[in-house]
Amino acid sequence: MRVHIATDHAAFDLKQFLVKELTALGHEVVDHGAPTYDAQDDYPTFVIPAAEAVVADPGSLGIVLGGSGNGEQIAANKVKGVRAGLAYNTVMARLTREHNNANVLALGGRMQSLADALEMAKVFLETPFSEDPRHIRRIEMLDAYEDEHRR
Repeated sequence: MRVHIATDHAAFDLKQFLVKELTALGHEVVDHGAPTYDAQDDYPTFVIPAAEAVVADPGSLGIVLGGSGNGEQIAANKVKGVRAGLAYNTVMARLTREHNNANVLALGGRMQSLADALEMAKVFLETPFSEDPRHIRRIEMLDAYEDEHRR
């Protein structure tokens, strides 16, 4: 699986850890930055290109990281075609894929241990969309709104 990943300074260590661990698990990880730790950098600079890459690369998934993951989820969701879900545990990571067919996972680098974040990332990457008609219907409603109201 190709995984596009990005962060600002707030989860730099987590990104470095996930790149290493996910690569060791056999994933092709594309690192959209931050390339070095810079306490003054801004998450949209890195998160938006990662989210755009997920949309441009069918079958890939993304992971965006920050202090809480909230801003990063918002930034990723500004990109047409992205469904980013924030997770603070493996249940949320599973459900965002299973029920929402999310293609981007947002995690907070200050919210859990590195090991817990890796478990959430693994669950997200391994969980398929359920294909349940009620979930398909809801996603189609969101897509229709996005098509009508976003440029």
